Amino acid sequence: MNTNKNIYFIAIGGSAMHNLAIALHLSGNKVSGSDDEIFDPSKGRLEKYGLMPTQMGWDESRINSDIDLVILGMHARENNPELIKAQELGLPIFSYPEYIYEATKDKIRVVIGGSHGKTTITSMILHVLNFHKIENDYMVGAQLEGFEVMVKLTASAKIAVLEGDEYLSSPIDRRPKFHLYSPNIALLTGIAWDHINVFPTFENYCEQFEIFVNKIEEQGSLIYFSGDKEIEKIVSKSDRKIDFVSYSTPEYSIYNGVTTLKDGSQEVELEIFGEHNLQNLNGARLVCEKIGVSSAQFYKAIQSFGGASKRLETVSKNSKTHILKDFAHSPSKLKATTKAVKEQYPERELIACIELHTFSSLNQEFLAQYKNTMLDADRAFVYFSPKAIEHKKLAMLSENDVKTAFFSENVTVFTNSDELMKTVKSINFENKNLLLMSSGNFDGVDFEALGSELLSK
Repeated sequence: MNTNKNIYFIAIGGSAMHNLAIALHLSGNKVSGSDDEIFDPSKGRLEKYGLMPTQMGWDESRINSDIDLVILGMHARENNPELIKAQELGLPIFSYPEYIYEATKDKIRVVIGGSHGKTTITSMILHVLNFHKIENDYMVGAQLEGFEVMVKLTASAKIAVLEGDEYLSSPIDRRPKFHLYSPNIALLTGIAWDHINVFPTFENYCEQFEIFVNKIEEQGSLIYFSGDKEIEKIVSKSDRKIDFVSYSTPEYSIYNGVTTLKDGSQEVELEIFGEHNLQNLNGARLVCEKIGVSSAQFYKAIQSFGGASKRLETVSKNSKTHILKDFAHSPSKLKATTKAVKEQYPERELIACIELHTFSSLNQEFLAQYKNTMLDADRAFVYFSPKAIEHKKLAMLSENDVKTAFFSENVTVFTNSDELMKTVKSINFENKNLLLMSSGNFDGVDFEALGSELLSK
């Protein structure tokens, strides 16, 4: 673990990058950096610690031989003038995952991978470890309640819990991030095609997870969801000398909007709900067992776990209505999240809103993957912004293209956020739930204000 180093971040404003910058600042390093645009929450948090660049944009004069190392973010480009200057000076240049590995290579590395559920499982494990005061380092992709910074790197912790993203490491390192961590204990939740701008075919995408399994340290462990056929294929043909441990959906019941887990004769009431969340919980339990936490200790701690930020997170609720937001944007996440809310409140009508916001979701070829993903909603509203399509330089979509792709009579398509919100606000939400799903915010919607307005009627 580096301390008292002069560390420079190129593209410091990213969600992961700014957290690492703050963590290294707090551990005694001199941290500075640059970016061409920084938005909240990164902006406010960098300002709080005095790490916000004084000027936006790239300036090669900031790069000099006094810098001990450079950490390069994915938002920068290969021809970035600061990067070129750092290369000319021969400065050590790390991608984000390379640096995380260097800081944790002497620890037990737990890496959570998969197309969905990574943040939730990582959060569950951290919640349990912290509940039992077990020291750990970590890196997770979402802001969690009770955590100031989402990266922690220390000299003393013997365990590092890392969320293993399959997206690329940096502009000059095209390897997926999770290939660089070499876990001692790995978990895979499932494989559902995503990031088609990087992995153009499903086969190419699946191959990245096979490589990940091959990166697990000898005598290590892979914990995996047995219900995913692609992971089962990888496991069945693997000749790695590691411990393969599968998990499935645990037995549970739902009464009056509360999910109860059944473990033998014991019943454990949970704050979270949904089949995917319960699968995630089972995977997290097996990881915790591998690092010395018994099932009894795990269940005692997990009862107070309220979920990861933006993962089936409550916006507002009363006795007749529950308004939730979720990061769901890929087809598999969209389907699972919608099903979870309907299953939790089967007697209530479900209005589900999804914003198509990512490169994949706005791609004409990928759009067919959304077929039948909204069937569990009573009314489904799908929103996309033509301006976002133009910005991403993709072929324009029509409302009919989207309606046809979802292949569901309950779907209404919107291309104007104000019109969508006007429709939502016209609904009487007594005995109805609202689910808002997006990796964005429906072009500026304040979810908390919306929730308050709907419940005040």
